[in-house]
Amino acid sequence: MTTESPAIDRRMLEALVCPMTQTTLSYDAAAQELVSKAAKMAFPIRNGIPIMLISEARALD
Repeated sequence: MTTESPAIDRRMLEALVCPMTQTTLSYDAAAQELVSKAAKMAFPIRNGIPIMLISEARALD
């Protein structure tokens, strides 16, 4: 049994923006997160689904 995460659709990633700043996001494949440099937050991707809730985001240093 493998623990690989589902593949992320590039077109979907390009369409998503930060819910706080409306700026583009970068994809961190290793951490399975979408990163908003403008908001200094990382939004998790769980089971291939981006969780774009501010309450679920992780603050970046």
